[in-house]
Amino acid sequence: MANRSLSVRGMVYASVFGAATAVGAYLVVPLPPVPMTLQTLFLAVAAGLLGGNLGALSQVVYVLLGIMGLPVFAGGKAGFGVLLGPTGGYLIGFIAGAYVIGRLIHAGKRTGFLKAFLCMAVGTMVIYAFGITHLCLAAKMPLQKALAVGMIPFLFGDALKMILAAVLVVKVRESAAFRSLLGLKGTTEARTAP
Repeated sequence: MANRSLSVRGMVYASVFGAATAVGAYLVVPLPPVPMTLQTLFLAVAAGLLGGNLGALSQVVYVLLGIMGLPVFAGGKAGFGVLLGPTGGYLIGFIAGAYVIGRLIHAGKRTGFLKAFLCMAVGTMVIYAFGITHLCLAAKMPLQKALAVGMIPFLFGDALKMILAAVLVVKVRESAAFRSLLGLKGTTEARTAP
């Protein structure tokens, strides 16, 4: 499977992780104005396993499900209006963050825990950049307040989610079953197309 980014199998995997991200939206810690969910855990695992293109595609699937009216956004919200509200920037940031995480993790030959964790931290900062910027604009909020309500309360939880995601990605990518599932033969590292 030389070009997974265009394969039906890759699109199916991206769809499955898009659905997993939707499930993560229902696991909510309600902190206004931006709820904390497990969406980013599934996002980081998707990007770490699928790479940049398919990781981003998984989040495009997730966002499109919500735009089409399925209640898959945090707190069971749905519709295009959510993208215009305070959390809209985070949703767009999911796509960019997944791409960045996947590209960084899949660069080079080997991915250990530290590399995976740092790549996920960079991707999470990309999500925050989109989210905070949009929060400032949509809620007409000063930057300091946007950081105080849209990032700072989530740093510890996001760090825990990144630790778990990094462990999962490294363990799954090292497994023979994963390599077989992706059609990779005789490699010690499940390296995929970026």
